[in-house]
Amino acid sequence: MNATPALLGYAATVGFAAPTLLLRSTWPHRAPVLAVAVWHGLSVSFTVAVALAAYHLATPTEHLHVGLIGLLHSCGLTTATASPDPTTVGRLAVALPVSVVLMVFGFFVLEVLRGRRTRSRHRHVLDMVGRRSPQLCATILEHDLPAAYCLPGHRPRIVVSAGAVRLLSAGQLQAVLEHERAHIVGRHHLALAATQAFARVFRRLPLARHAQEQTALLLEMIADDRALRRQPREVLATAMYEMAASMAPAGAFAVGGPSALIRLRRVLAPQQRPHIAVRGSVAAAAAMVPLIPLLLGCVHGFR
Repeated sequence: MNATPALLGYAATVGFAAPTLLLRSTWPHRAPVLAVAVWHGLSVSFTVAVALAAYHLATPTEHLHVGLIGLLHSCGLTTATASPDPTTVGRLAVALPVSVVLMVFGFFVLEVLRGRRTRSRHRHVLDMVGRRSPQLCATILEHDLPAAYCLPGHRPRIVVSAGAVRLLSAGQLQAVLEHERAHIVGRHHLALAATQAFARVFRRLPLARHAQEQTALLLEMIADDRALRRQPREVLATAMYEMAASMAPAGAFAVGGPSALIRLRRVLAPQQRPHIAVRGSVAAAAAMVPLIPLLLGCVHGFR
């Protein structure tokens, strides 16, 4: 039995229904690391489901009208009257799913290279106009407005404006720097590039849009949590308030920005992390979700 209907139905559920359920949940902001894993797991699962559906669609069955070759023949788009050439069918059956996966991976590589090129140009400018501070392990820009951001990836750099150094207390400045270090150490630019690549391939898919938006927000929350390990909650909150209006250049992460208000409320009104049993269950589900399309294909393949 062809698994295409089951795989397409599963892909529709993951692509349209799952994001709504996840957005209505309250636990992602209490466990942002786990939530990022779930968003990425859903994206991988959707990609695998679409790739396998393409494979089964191109695989001939006992009925000519089932499968892509038979569909083209029934619509008069092919002139062959005999059974399709097995070699052609086999190549098509392999080429379709591989092209889906390679498209997503190709856009991921493109996003990584594009971000690296943008950050490299910005580092070149910083080398000319900024000054290195060994004490802060950061580059200081002579600018009156408070700003702080980091350039992750190859030759990472943390940048702080002179206005931020003058405005913030020692503890607040350390909280900001720790926030930026979290982005560098966690290689958050790769997690964000993966969602950006997925969104470029499946542009109008709700899962793609929400995964990109939520991953950017959750990565900032992860960095906030690391800063809270070194500085009191009130210190980080006041630093975020002072830096809320600061923006980051392309390819960088900043402690301020559009998500600052949501994160500030989270820092000021902390909620208990989900129970360890809940976290374990969600982690197991995130790991298993990409395997579900494979199980669907196998189950229908034995029927």
